[in-house]
Amino acid sequence: MTTATAAVEPSGLSKKGLSAGSVGLIGAIVIGISCIAPAYTLTAALGPTVSEVGVQVPAIILVGFIPMLLVAFGYRELNTRMPDSGTSFTWATRAFGPWIGWMAGWGLVAATILVLSNLAGIAVDFLFLLISQVAGNPDIADLAANPFVNVAVCLLFVLGATWISYRDMRTTQKLQYWLVGFQVAVLVLFSVAALVEVANGSAFDATPIELSWFNPFAVDSFSAFAAGLSLSIFIFWGWDVTLTMNEETRGSEKTPGRAATITVVTIVVLYLLIAVSLIAYAGVGDGEYGLGNPEIQDNVFFHLAGPILGPLAVLVSLAVLTSSASSLQSTFVSPARTLLAMGHYGALPEQFARVSPRFFTPGYATIVSAIVASVFYAVMRFVSENVLWDTITALGMMICFYYGITAFACVWFFRKVWWRSVRNVCFTLLFPLVGGVILAVLFFTTLIDSMDPEYGSGSHVFGVGLVFVLGMVVLLTGVVVMLVQWRRRPAFFRGETLSRAAAAE
Repeated sequence: MTTATAAVEPSGLSKKGLSAGSVGLIGAIVIGISCIAPAYTLTAALGPTVSEVGVQVPAIILVGFIPMLLVAFGYRELNTRMPDSGTSFTWATRAFGPWIGWMAGWGLVAATILVLSNLAGIAVDFLFLLISQVAGNPDIADLAANPFVNVAVCLLFVLGATWISYRDMRTTQKLQYWLVGFQVAVLVLFSVAALVEVANGSAFDATPIELSWFNPFAVDSFSAFAAGLSLSIFIFWGWDVTLTMNEETRGSEKTPGRAATITVVTIVVLYLLIAVSLIAYAGVGDGEYGLGNPEIQDNVFFHLAGPILGPLAVLVSLAVLTSSASSLQSTFVSPARTLLAMGHYGALPEQFARVSPRFFTPGYATIVSAIVASVFYAVMRFVSENVLWDTITALGMMICFYYGITAFACVWFFRKVWWRSVRNVCFTLLFPLVGGVILAVLFFTTLIDSMDPEYGSGSHVFGVGLVFVLGMVVLLTGVVVMLVQWRRRPAFFRGETLSRAAAAE
């Protein structure tokens, strides 16, 4: 369906032929949790955060939760007024015009497609780790380090995720119910078992739980707060997938926003439970199982699973594998639907506007996302693992970029109705503005810090940090592609296919 033939809504937007009403509130929440991938995310983030702030990890999680919740409120308000699968792209275009809108869409697509490759790579690592645990042969885990084996298996993961994503959303939901349910159940079991060990006096380094762990003001340095906000970008990112499914959700004006809020709140509760239980069990020292031990910080769950769960430790590795694999599949939702919207409104070639006549999903955009992610991972894996991981680090800037633009788009779009009610002041002005400012500060702080050649992996180009260089390459590539589209598809950039607007009531 193209813009010319689509039914235009009162908001100025139009439908794209997706399967309306195929996702409910619970399904949206489950897919949101899957996209965040709590098991995969926290096993890598917990150790480094402990090294920065010690027992204040729960406080840092709460600090990081704040901008995400504030931005989620802004997303909810925009979705209520303009439910559209393009989300950041569509909303920023309506608020600020085609140029900023196009770059917001680029930020979302670039971040999600590149993260797809990272998720597939993590799934490969944990697959071989799990096989080695079951077989009792540690050498099997080393196969993941072979680039040919690694890339081949990674492409198989991407192929499977693409096939599921290409099919209807009901297939995605059914799969995610099982994968997310298992993942969350294992994490809760892991946390409860750790607390039981603490209560029995058999913990590795039992540390009494104190309320001060939850007090953000007990964090004694600005750098720790900065670490907390950076942490939030990675451990909470992905909840906005609930909004990109809005045209396929029952009650598209309200359900996606509710799902986003519930997803963020659910994740913060789960993170707090895990952080508190593991700190209470292992402490923050640098002993064998201490969370401050740099030898275990890259994969905390794997190292603590044996001491806490004994013969059931394999469940934790399976949960992390499940987490990364399920997130790989659900993460396809966002870039595919954003590309669909960009094609639909004439910001990209019309092929991107194609919807599968059988499954009513953005088939062409899904396949393109998979191909780009696969090529990127394969090339970077052979070039250098440092380049690959520094690119993922640089994506933090991209996430701040498009989240921030969307938050400001909410403020500006609703500018005429700020003072109509106390609710409007809070949800269309104050909350998204504060969230957007926090993300903007973090974006520029990261931009400046990443110029240091020691930032990230320590790699650099002519004395400039590789993370900064990669971040700028991603952004500038977006500018170049946008200028090409401007020459080829001027109608969108003249505001003819998607015009600026402001809420008037």
